[in-house]
Amino acid sequence: MSKLEIYQDKSKQWRWRRKASNGKIIGASSESYKARKDCEANANRTDVRDKWEFYKDKRGQHRWRRKAFNGSIVGAASEGFKGKAHCQANAKLNGWKGSTS
Repeated sequence: MSKLEIYQDKSKQWRWRRKASNGKIIGASSESYKARKDCEANANRTDVRDKWEFYKDKRGQHRWRRKAFNGSIVGAASEGFKGKAHCQANAKLNGWKGSTS
């Protein structure tokens, strides 16, 4: 079970993050928003045109990021994973439906 948190950063802009039941951050916004409602809309987006990308970072760990149809990153893994399956499980907690297209 995960929990969505909407919060203000140091510059008083809105951001979101999802936390697992153990308190660990499992996903986060990749940008800030002036309006809380825009931040909430991004956190709960269901746009089927979004593209989910899975890749290895510089340390060789698996990560995901979600891109809007215009190419903007609208969410990303907050950590790297040793295995691709763990990365995909984390992405599912953040809205991935199981297809990278």
